[in-house]
Amino acid sequence: MTGVLAHLKTADPTLGAIIDRIGSYKIRYAEPDFETLARSIVFQQLSGKSARAIFARVRDLAGGDSRMTPAHILERTEAELRAAGLSKQKARYLRHLAEKTSVGEVDFDDLSRLTDEEVIARLTIVKGVGVWTAQMFLLFALRRPDVLAAGDHGIRSAIRTAYRLRGLPKPAKIEKLAKPWHPYCSVACWYLWRSLETVVLS
Repeated sequence: MTGVLAHLKTADPTLGAIIDRIGSYKIRYAEPDFETLARSIVFQQLSGKSARAIFARVRDLAGGDSRMTPAHILERTEAELRAAGLSKQKARYLRHLAEKTSVGEVDFDDLSRLTDEEVIARLTIVKGVGVWTAQMFLLFALRRPDVLAAGDHGIRSAIRTAYRLRGLPKPAKIEKLAKPWHPYCSVACWYLWRSLETVVLS
């Protein structure tokens, strides 16, 4: 990791200052499986506390002790999923993910062998899974090193602050700015997200 951070600091002094302020890289990874993507669907557009409570109830429906599987979700009716706190739309998204996984259209064991672009194409066939959700899966579950979440609001906000821009930068501007970060954009994104926390806490 020392070499990665040295590359980023040399390539971009502004990002380098963020790295120096935050310190060591301590990303927390998730399992690259069905439950992780299901959790992402549940958490969309909800506060952390509310999403955690709802997801805990969904996991209880799915057995609770073991990792959630497509079968666990397909065994439950939409009404049962909604009773756990899911919206009608999210209950349907979760069942769609389970259906696509159960017939092999989404194969979590196979994803590690695909390119980033292929993973995004595969995951976004699921209703409720957009490019951003697929990118988060690439970064935090598949541990891909060069994911640039250019459309992420947090990344846009962090860049606006760090680079003293007047407004939120558009993805095209971020992609241009991030050219020197390759092939370690995932690390750069993590530091940018953390920079928002340090601004709030300072």
